[in-house]
Amino acid sequence: MDDMRARYGVPLGITAVGAAGLAYAVGFEVRSFRLRRITVPVLPRGMRPLRVLQVSDIHMVSGQRKKQRWLQSLAGLRPDFVVNTGDNLSDPEGVPEVLDALGPLMKFPGAYVFGSNDYYGPKLRNPARYLMEKASGRHGLNGNAPAVGAIHNPWTELRDAFDAAGWVGLSNTRGRLKLEDIEIALTGLDDPHIKRDRYAEVAGGPESGADLSLAVVHAPYLRVLDAFTADRYPLILAGHTHGGQLCIPFYGALVTNCDLDTRRVKGLSEHHAGGHTSYLHVSAGCGTNRYTPVRFACPPEATLLTLTPQTP
Repeated sequence: MDDMRARYGVPLGITAVGAAGLAYAVGFEVRSFRLRRITVPVLPRGMRPLRVLQVSDIHMVSGQRKKQRWLQSLAGLRPDFVVNTGDNLSDPEGVPEVLDALGPLMKFPGAYVFGSNDYYGPKLRNPARYLMEKASGRHGLNGNAPAVGAIHNPWTELRDAFDAAGWVGLSNTRGRLKLEDIEIALTGLDDPHIKRDRYAEVAGGPESGADLSLAVVHAPYLRVLDAFTADRYPLILAGHTHGGQLCIPFYGALVTNCDLDTRRVKGLSEHHAGGHTSYLHVSAGCGTNRYTPVRFACPPEATLLTLTPQTP
């Protein structure tokens, strides 16, 4: 008996710990929604603070009632405006539930970009491919484009509903939000993860006449961050990474699903390019691909950013 314990005790113990971790990741943490609060000093001096709610990577699947209720409850924060950084869908039938979940937030001024999962439905794939893509330097669906036979999501229904609510679409274009006495200029790109970004169409930096200019994109690829920063945008908002999704406690993320370093996989950081510096905020998002509905050491989130005047 002692020999059997010595032979099988450690492997069985590891298996039990692994099973418990998986049960926690699938059964609890993936639905343990959090609100992150951060302060970013990017406003001109003398300007009143602005509260910006960023939601990202909802990846809605029909029947996710708790997620819908949580998103609806965020309207109680009364933000000055909302920024949606894409990947709302993980189910072609999920549009009505996305709109129901975001309905209370769509009463506030807002802006949005789309991610690859708004355009194309997810496909069952080996999760280990993300690690292999990190090692090879390839990211995304075939590295740059949707796979042959991809499911097309009804993204135009989302676009039409967002536009009807007054949200500003920012796919390779510019837009403005008027907040009483404050005007916000926004510059956005379509998703770099599937190479739909066209920076040349929006290049030139912040617009004159606005009180603040922001940059918005779904996936924080370095070519995009470099371009926005070199053009002197004070703040870039992005999503896509899921914060790493499966992280190691006290170590962090293993992957970002793009060429951003893992140190900046979520939260606020700085980006340097062209002799300039921008703040970068990457949301860990509040959903997962429908085929990998797990999170570990990386709870789902939205972020309330309080923008304050720059310090001397």
